[in-house]
Amino acid sequence: MRRLLNTLFVTTEDIYLSLDGENVVANRDKQEVGRYPLHNLEGIVSFSYAGASPALMGACAGQNISLSFCTPRGRFLARVSGESSGNVLLRRTQYRVADDPEESCRIARNFIFGKLYNSRQSIERTRRDHGARLDGEKLQKASEQIKDFLPTVSAVTASDTLRGLEGTAATAYFGVLDDMLLSRKESFFFHGRSRRPPLDRVNALLSFAYSLLAHDCAAALESVGLDAYVGFLHTDRPGRLSLALDLMEELRPCIADRFILTCINNRVISPDDFQLREGGGVLLTDDARRVFLKSWQEKKQEVITHPYLGEKLPWGLVPTVQALLLARYLRGDLDGYPPYLWK
Repeated sequence: MRRLLNTLFVTTEDIYLSLDGENVVANRDKQEVGRYPLHNLEGIVSFSYAGASPALMGACAGQNISLSFCTPRGRFLARVSGESSGNVLLRRTQYRVADDPEESCRIARNFIFGKLYNSRQSIERTRRDHGARLDGEKLQKASEQIKDFLPTVSAVTASDTLRGLEGTAATAYFGVLDDMLLSRKESFFFHGRSRRPPLDRVNALLSFAYSLLAHDCAAALESVGLDAYVGFLHTDRPGRLSLALDLMEELRPCIADRFILTCINNRVISPDDFQLREGGGVLLTDDARRVFLKSWQEKKQEVITHPYLGEKLPWGLVPTVQALLLARYLRGDLDGYPPYLWK
């Protein structure tokens, strides 16, 4: 199992990244403000418009350090990747499976099974920990509704049908997400998913967390030799990390959503940590993003036991393990892709 290294997050909008020997250097107005050894990094995510030098991009590509560029507000722009790793036969298999509707659905339904299972586990955990102060009947109803979908999802053979089931189950899950928010309800509420821009504080946090998780999943897939842009559930689109979005599905409830609930319920994030824009958009402040990213990195260091492998590993390696299991299935070493089922 590979070692979990650090991810460097550049949150200041006017920082330009360059290379000096084996170090990435952060510069502002041509003055050095930070220096970080490349050998300690597994990824760099820049939220700055200033960009990075070609020399640094080349070094990251050569050392398999994922380098991603996002807008200052978290919207993904581009990734730098070097020569494709892994066996070309693995990617050829991936492309053949992606072109086969039946085979694609066989993998996609496992992604969605994991998503529904983990969504239900999140609801059940809230019921267990905070049942006395919540509408337990409402949460139980949503949990049972999602549970009823699991056998159907396991047997579905058409991707369109699968998407319909996923959408209905997601409605049930998001229908009780507001009930799982336990702190400062006048500021932290969820009345439905909104994007580009997010229209409330909770959606702003969800969008930011999903952007980070997508980066981690894309880097994990590329590291095992898969093409993060060719998926089995999300359709191909130029610039779209379709397979990373596929892999994200099962990890959203247990990694991103639970992290957001913890940040709100434990008062890691406050109502004043947001900017309210004239057009209705809600965005994290620069200082709040730093707090968020620090907590995100700490979360990735927490050790869990993988339910399929039975091995202890940090949360941050879960995307890599799932990417490895997907690659093993495509190579024919496993009878099916085992989704991450949160305990």
